[in-house]
Amino acid sequence: MSKKTIILLFILCFTVAAKAQNADTVYNRYLDFNLERLEGNTSAALKLGENILPNVKLLPEKSRINFYSSLAKLYEDDNQSVEAIPLYELVVAAQPNYYVAHRALGYLYLKPADELYAKLQAAGGDKDIEALYKAAVLKALPHLEKAQACDPSDETLALIKKLYANIHDDAALQSLSKRLADLSKNCVDILRD
Repeated sequence: MSKKTIILLFILCFTVAAKAQNADTVYNRYLDFNLERLEGNTSAALKLGENILPNVKLLPEKSRINFYSSLAKLYEDDNQSVEAIPLYELVVAAQPNYYVAHRALGYLYLKPADELYAKLQAAGGDKDIEALYKAAVLKALPHLEKAQACDPSDETLALIKKLYANIHDDAALQSLSKRLADLSKNCVDILRD
């Protein structure tokens, strides 16, 4: 074997070993993140989670989805909606039937809608604010409906009906029961690593 071939093989082996060690390190940090989170050490878990994010692709796919969901929940509980929303969006993109993330997104998307509704009431029917409100409500409703279909709640159902009434969408309100029945067929309540 030539000297160049031996050097190339050595470099290749070193690269594979370095990548494996890197993936192991990230996974160990992920385990530490879960431990801190389960022990209620929110700030330590958030710090670990933020350190994992740049290398999250090194986690196995199912662990990655669970990580996104857990970190999003920590951000949500810490009133950091801006950070939580993109992570929940990644979760529902990967697991569209995981209704827990849908519920979170629905309520997070409603925060700006609630502010717009208050402005709309104060402005007396401003068309621009009304359009913004309707867009915000329509962004939240599909998520709230998936959550309602999978885990029925009188409070969520009343909210959905109120939102449709607020945006004057009687047709969607009339077909709500059928949509909820269809959405209830494939529900996931726990993510598995």
